[in-house]
Amino acid sequence: MSPFCRSLTRRGRLLTLPPLFCPLLRGKKTFYGEYRRPGQPRDNTPPWKKIRFDFAKGVEGIQKHFGLLKDEIVQRFEGPEGRPLHEHLLEQTRVMWEFRGQESLHQWVVSTDREIGGRSEAYVKLGRNNTTCLLYGTLCSTPPRDGETRYSGYCTLRSKQPLASFDRKKHYDWSSFNTLHLRVRGDGRPWMINIAAETYFSHQQDDIYNYFLYTRGGPYWQDVKIPFSKFFLSSRGRIQDEQYCLWLDKVNTIGFTLGDKADGPFQLEIDFIALCNDRAHTEEFAYELYKRNPEV
Repeated sequence: MSPFCRSLTRRGRLLTLPPLFCPLLRGKKTFYGEYRRPGQPRDNTPPWKKIRFDFAKGVEGIQKHFGLLKDEIVQRFEGPEGRPLHEHLLEQTRVMWEFRGQESLHQWVVSTDREIGGRSEAYVKLGRNNTTCLLYGTLCSTPPRDGETRYSGYCTLRSKQPLASFDRKKHYDWSSFNTLHLRVRGDGRPWMINIAAETYFSHQQDDIYNYFLYTRGGPYWQDVKIPFSKFFLSSRGRIQDEQYCLWLDKVNTIGFTLGDKADGPFQLEIDFIALCNDRAHTEEFAYELYKRNPEV
C-alpha cells in the first residue's frame, strides 16, 4: 500500500488513515477490490474516461423511451398487453419467438466458456430461407490453465430480458398456459432448456428452472411439448433439495444450454418457441415438495 494511503500530512502533523479509506483515495469502485481471473490484466482506466456522450444518441433515446411510455399507458386502457380482455381469456396458444428475419436474432445472446478462458465456439445465424434460427459451433471441454477452473465446455443461447420504458425490467406473463411448445431439429445431443424467473430475495438470483431435451438428430423436425410442471429448480448447476413451482407470471428469460462433455461440432435449429394450454394436463408440480415445519 502506498504511503499516501497510509498517512496524510496536515499542518505539519502526520494523520494515519485506516486501510478502509484507502480505496476511496485511489478511486476504486469497491472496498474489497474488483475480481479478476488469473492472468487477466488490471484495468486502471478512470471511470470518467469510459463515458461516451453523444448528443444525437441522447435525443434518439429520449424519443424512444417516451414512445414506449406512451404505449404502456395506452395498453392499460385497451387490455392486457394491448389486447381486448376476451381475447386474452380465450387464448389457447401464443407464439413467443419465431425467426423470420435478422431482427429476430437481436433478441438473443450467445455465450460460451470463452468467458472463463475456455475454447468452445458458438455462433447463431438464420437458417435456410431465413425462416429458422441455427445455433452451431464446436464444443471443447478442456479447462483453461489458470490454476482455478476445473470444468469447462458449454455454450448457451439465451433470450434477452424485455425492458419497458427507461430500461425498467419487464416480465413475461405465462400464467394462462401450462405447456411449452418447441419445434426444433437437433443433432442427437441432449440440450438443457433453462427458464429464469424473477426471485424474491437477492441471494436467489442464480436460481433457474431446467428440463432436458433429447434431440433425435437427422433431417426431420421434432415437435416437443413440455409441461411447465416438469421443470426442476437448480442453482449454479446444482439441483436443489427443496423444489418450488415456477412463477409463470414473472418469467425473465429462456435459454438452451449444451454441456454434454462430448467434444466436437454441434448444431441446433429452432423454428419457433410457443406456449399452449393443454386441458388434459392437470399436474401442478411433478416433484416432491417438503414441509419445513411438518405437523407432529
